[in-house]
Amino acid sequence: MTTDVVQVRKLPDVVFFQEGPGLRAWQWTEEGMKVINGTNILLDGTIDVSNTDKFISQSEFEARYRHFEISDGDIVLSSSGTLGKVARIRAEHLPLMMNTSVIRFCSKDPETLHDGYLFAFLRSPLFQALIRAFAVGGVQQNFGPVHLKQIEIPIPPLHLQRGIADILSAYDDLIENNRRRMALLEDAARQLYREWFVRLRFPGHEHTRITNGVPEGWERCTVANLLAKIEAKPRVPKEEYLPDGPIPCVDQSAEFIGGYTENTDAAYSAPLPIVVFGDHTRTLKYVDFEFARGADGTQLIFPNDDRISTEYLYLALKEIDLSNYFYARHFKYLKVQEIFLPKRSLVQEFGTCAKSVFEQISTLRNLNRKLRAARDLLLPRLMSGEIAV
Repeated sequence: MTTDVVQVRKLPDVVFFQEGPGLRAWQWTEEGMKVINGTNILLDGTIDVSNTDKFISQSEFEARYRHFEISDGDIVLSSSGTLGKVARIRAEHLPLMMNTSVIRFCSKDPETLHDGYLFAFLRSPLFQALIRAFAVGGVQQNFGPVHLKQIEIPIPPLHLQRGIADILSAYDDLIENNRRRMALLEDAARQLYREWFVRLRFPGHEHTRITNGVPEGWERCTVANLLAKIEAKPRVPKEEYLPDGPIPCVDQSAEFIGGYTENTDAAYSAPLPIVVFGDHTRTLKYVDFEFARGADGTQLIFPNDDRISTEYLYLALKEIDLSNYFYARHFKYLKVQEIFLPKRSLVQEFGTCAKSVFEQISTLRNLNRKLRAARDLLLPRLMSGEIAV
């Protein structure tokens, strides 16, 4: 790359970018066009719209907001809150439009600027440092198109752009494949749970009497009666998260890991595995590693009855629908729900299967963290020409 001519252009000369419209709460509907905001762009470079409950009516979208629709392959970036998260839209995410806190990008001319290279540039330390320098505001920092107009992008010859994009996309593809495998593994565990404990087709069900929907030897218990008391430790505010560190921070965001901390006093190393519940977002996370608790409304859940395992409790809680409570403190509603307390032997048999699945998920999650670290170390060297393409 160092022997080739590298042009430097203003971003608006070669890149189309557009900020979301700033929709208001009164515009939300229960169905229609799904809306993405900055929280749906994850730190690992993926998109999660599974928990998105923001829609506007299809008629309003068609009349006023069609030009904010996102297309397959668009690059999106968070411009508020956690700045600079970057991901690419895939066909599986669509249809979708963006709200404020999201800026979408694409190349104006693919023969001048390759979209894959643009994606790499937006993730590069150079661009990330620039947007933080331009950002305004206090705890909730943000930037916008007015700042992007001042940024320059180095543009090497097209064959080098493609080479950089191909190398980095190989890492991205591996990460995405592992993410899909993780989702399939958890879905397999959930399907087994439903087969045994929802449809009641558990081993031996043919010879078990069921009275009023409860198999013989089982009980119904409220979640509250199954919760152990967990030692209180300092919670880590989001503004104190580090980009890396020895202790992962688990909070109620869509990201499995929100950030990192060096505060050993905040670390939970037992009991593990444990479930982290998001009081506002209703997210449930099965955590089997040392972690610190985010300060944004997280609750820790661990069974107080040795007849059930964390794996069983996690999957039982996954089946509870709290969506009708909208924006609220959901933990109080979760605790009054009832779940089955089956026979110990059956839960142990199920737990053996489920634990194996979650161990595979943990292995893949750790592999993805290593792949992201390797990719992010490689990226600036490729962009600078230190490593030849």
